[in-house]
Amino acid sequence: MLFKKEKKVKENLVNTEAVELSKKEKKALKKQEKKEAKKAKKSNKKKWSLKKKLVAIFSSLFVVGVCCFLFLFYGPWAGFRNFWITSAMTTMTHQYLATWLYSDETIQKVLANNSVIEVDEVSNSDAIQFKKYTTTIYRNEYDKDVLTKDPGNDLYKVIKIRESKYEGFLVVVYDPSRIQIATTAYIGSRGEDILTVSKREGAIIAMNAGGFYDPDWNSNGALPHGTVFSKGKVVSDYIDASMGGGFIGFTNEHKLILGRMTKQEAINTGYRDAIEFGPYLIVNGKRSFYKGNGGWGIAPRSAIGQRKDGIVLMLVINGRLAHSIGADMIDLTDIMERYGAYNAANLDGGSSSELVINGEIINTPVAGGRYGLRDMSTFWIVK
Repeated sequence: MLFKKEKKVKENLVNTEAVELSKKEKKALKKQEKKEAKKAKKSNKKKWSLKKKLVAIFSSLFVVGVCCFLFLFYGPWAGFRNFWITSAMTTMTHQYLATWLYSDETIQKVLANNSVIEVDEVSNSDAIQFKKYTTTIYRNEYDKDVLTKDPGNDLYKVIKIRESKYEGFLVVVYDPSRIQIATTAYIGSRGEDILTVSKREGAIIAMNAGGFYDPDWNSNGALPHGTVFSKGKVVSDYIDASMGGGFIGFTNEHKLILGRMTKQEAINTGYRDAIEFGPYLIVNGKRSFYKGNGGWGIAPRSAIGQRKDGIVLMLVINGRLAHSIGADMIDLTDIMERYGAYNAANLDGGSSSELVINGEIINTPVAGGRYGLRDMSTFWIVK
């Protein structure tokens, strides 16, 4: 009996110790739970504090953004407003960028204060005298760039144009008799991209030329604006009064003649390859006069010009890119004048500005088609 009692006492002691150990564990567990709860509460407090900070930051940025927007578009400084309206209103499909923000009265006022007043003359063909240089005294560094040919290439030279807000390419063509107008093979139906036309025509150089009109505003390049001459024949004659412009083209004497005239007067002038567009940048060595930024905004640009020695300048400026926002009419005039143009004119620009040499795209087109190209009506080509 004594043995059994001792055994029972021992079992009770063990059970008591087990109970006491369990209480200690529970106490430690509660302590740990409190610690974790406190930590979680602190963490949640930090998270909530971070959320409040982020909300405050984004709210501040939103307010600052709205203030900047209002200041830029409606503030006392007219520079940005002029840039925005003139850039939008000279596009075919993005005029809503101006019309959504400004009244018709404001838009018309800005356009009136930013415009080109062209030289009211027709190019004097007698002033263009073709020269073959043997020894040369260069007038300046730009003259040297033009007259120093690349070894083994007597037809053309490419000069890179770089300024703070834009970059582009100036193609110097030494033989203007090789310059022609090519058109889409589907005039009145649809345009073609420059690579297709360049390949079909066997062109060494191809650049966009005149604008085009689309009744449904689908930008398919169906109808060239105005009268188009190609190889001495009128190949298209569609007048779009909204586009304006005058004749830009080469005569049978390979001289670039700029002039506002009728179709019959153009025929009498002896155009072999010509389009209608504008504005004119330089006529008979005289610059156009510019009010404000010229009224055409900043965008990708194309232009063509001829020096008094007969050398032709074909210019394409990249635009709507981070490193090259584009050029305005004043920029084009400055470049053409710098390189000696005696006559020069703006061509269709924006997403139409394209340059192809030997079947390769040289500039950075920004249209939405294949390789950034768009279908167009007319092209300057060198064969």
